[in-house]
Amino acid sequence: METGGEMAGLLVGLIAGAFGGLLGVGGGVVMVPLMTELLKFRQQEAHGTSLVAVVFTGIVGTIVYRLHGSVDMATAAVLIGLALLTVRWGARYSCWLPEWKLKRWFGILLLFVTALLLLKPFLPQGAEGPLPLGIHWAILALLGAITGFISGMMGVGGGIFLVPMLVLCAGIDQYTAQGTSLLVMIPGSLVGAWTYWKGGQIRPGRLPGLLVGVVAGVYGGGSVAHLLPARELRLAFALLLVVTALRYLNAKPDPAAACAPPKGSA
Repeated sequence: METGGEMAGLLVGLIAGAFGGLLGVGGGVVMVPLMTELLKFRQQEAHGTSLVAVVFTGIVGTIVYRLHGSVDMATAAVLIGLALLTVRWGARYSCWLPEWKLKRWFGILLLFVTALLLLKPFLPQGAEGPLPLGIHWAILALLGAITGFISGMMGVGGGIFLVPMLVLCAGIDQYTAQGTSLLVMIPGSLVGAWTYWKGGQIRPGRLPGLLVGVVAGVYGGGSVAHLLPARELRLAFALLLVVTALRYLNAKPDPAAACAPPKGSA
């Protein structure tokens, strides 16, 4: 592989990982636009390749949170079980969509992420009291299914959706929600990446530099996060997401851009 290509992948991984470490968000919402804009990936290729990187982000992040006792294994098991049922559907649906439609859906996701980032300081840090057991587990099952589909379709870990939902709807504290979300994204992203791989929608030549960059970026971003003003970082990131979202929402139809369905799909 050419050195220039390796360096480009490394740069994308560093940027995505650093934002993830600094702001506590999944790297997919940063990686996918960078892959399409800087590396000139097709949209589906960016989603599939991003999921491979998300697996490593989840592994590194889970280890850190587990060491601090901030991973709820029982909750993670339920979420993983339901996410594994739907992540493949999301990935297959992505590969059936024309590229311009997928770009518009990704633009909508970016706007949703922006809203969550801006509202984060005003969100409660957990439910006032414990929920009835049946309702609690039903909510977790629904969240797992939705997260899996979003992850597979959009090429992201799903944490940007799952974390606030666990806090607001399931009464889980913020740190445990983040640690649990990181664990949940690992198997779901693996299944989604495999589905994209079978459909020929992953660029393996870019993975080595990308993965090294993501791991280094997550570690570096997380290490300096407490030294930087959180409010200004959140606003700057939100502005970046809005500008990117508007570009995606303006995507125009291109009949030649639709990808082939994954091999073996019905």
